[in-house]
Amino acid sequence: MAETKLYSRSQEAGKAAAKYFVDNNPKYFTKDFAEPHIPCLMPASVSMSLEEVSEEALKERIGLRKVAAAVEMYDQLVQAGTPVSKQITYDLLDLVSFYDDREPAQEGAPVTDQMDTPAKEPSRRRGRGQKVGWQENNNADRLFRLLPERDGRCYAALIRGMVKHGASSKAFDLYTDMLNNRLTADIHVYNALILATPHVRETHSERIDLIKELLTTMNQQKMQPTLQTFNNVLMALRSCGGLAKSQALYTLREMKALGIAPTPASYNHLLAIFYRGVTGSNDIDILDQVLSEIARTSFTCQDPEDAWFFSGTMNICLETKGLKQAYQLYKLTEVGENWRLLGDPFQENMFYYRFLSLVCMMENMDVVLKWYRQLVPSVYYPNPQLMRYLLQAVDMDSRLELVPSIWKDMKSLGHDDKSWLVVEVQESFAACALDIKGAFAGEGRKINLEWSTAALYYVTTILMRANKTPEACDELLKDFLSQRSATPAMAVELVQMSAGFFLATLSELQSSWEHNE
Repeated sequence: MAETKLYSRSQEAGKAAAKYFVDNNPKYFTKDFAEPHIPCLMPASVSMSLEEVSEEALKERIGLRKVAAAVEMYDQLVQAGTPVSKQITYDLLDLVSFYDDREPAQEGAPVTDQMDTPAKEPSRRRGRGQKVGWQENNNADRLFRLLPERDGRCYAALIRGMVKHGASSKAFDLYTDMLNNRLTADIHVYNALILATPHVRETHSERIDLIKELLTTMNQQKMQPTLQTFNNVLMALRSCGGLAKSQALYTLREMKALGIAPTPASYNHLLAIFYRGVTGSNDIDILDQVLSEIARTSFTCQDPEDAWFFSGTMNICLETKGLKQAYQLYKLTEVGENWRLLGDPFQENMFYYRFLSLVCMMENMDVVLKWYRQLVPSVYYPNPQLMRYLLQAVDMDSRLELVPSIWKDMKSLGHDDKSWLVVEVQESFAACALDIKGAFAGEGRKINLEWSTAALYYVTTILMRANKTPEACDELLKDFLSQRSATPAMAVELVQMSAGFFLATLSELQSSWEHNE
């Protein structure tokens, strides 16, 4: 997996480096070849052009996502007694809350689509031990306290930022303060708080009760839940153990009753709930139901978690040995533009790795080869572990004649430097050699074959290098002694190799060649 991850990260790093260079050196990329003009292909403006202390300069820094520069400009305006409009102040609070008072990475990513996505942490079960990433007394808190009047927009910016950066308890405290001030939260606040419920309650039942409480409050305020609301509920239920199964199915039914079509993220959360740990026989049907329901459906990305559906579901197929379901899932990627939801290069590689691993485990060698040749290397660059599964499939199907071509692929793919994998290939070649030895011994044949010097030399060399059955090597070496056409170089090499294995034939081989000389 390390090679695949390194390849994916280097690919993304190369894109980021190229974009950084283009955006920071726009003077070298002024020629526009596109007809008509395509703005996204031109360098983005990332440098500040307004240096004077003004609201326009502050607005420019906010638009460029220059967090520190925007805060500094705001402070200069306040110190100079220059009034700043409420809208610009709120935009600054949004910016600082979203990035937790840190400078964003320059990747050209939009600011608004992932506000309610919490920071990734080692485990979803954080509870009271949740790692807090929100900085104490940061500029977001300071700006919030400096506001003469605080409305729902201010509270929403801070609450969503706290949830995103792991300060869930603080987010709920601020939400309580918001209600005490007779302010009404918007749908985005509730979406964020629902996502934070597993981190402020210990038991599964308490978490579910808190989710229901938030949804009841929304209903009392005549607030219509959105797709993100339901997906956040399903994501939060993933931390609620077995109690979540019935609640997840009920949530999915409610979505459909309100005319909200589930997205791949919805199904991904649902399957994660049912296939957590050991799955019961009744749970196996859930995957079949989901795949049957979405067969021939063309999706468009509506949730950041949509990109996890295919790789996550293929992992379930691999764990449950669901070959039929894996084929259905693969076929779904060919519908419309569903292939775009395979995710980043690492997720896409994991999807194909899991699919081919399952095929190697469950199918005969002809089917394995069909998929291998179809996907490698044009679609998927295999990792060493998959090559091991391929060798195991060859062994299981007794297709030893394929070992040389697989070894050739391994060398071209750069996997010949993995010692454990080379040992696997040696084992396969040794199996071939023993098979050939059996053929010359007349096993299962009416006509016996006669050893040639070259055949004896090659078979013996392969078995010795694989450290296989010294008795078999002894027998072959004895046969080699009777071959007078063998060259001295062959004899010397076999003597040197046999010395490393302390074979009983060593002294006989040495004395025989000394006598011949």
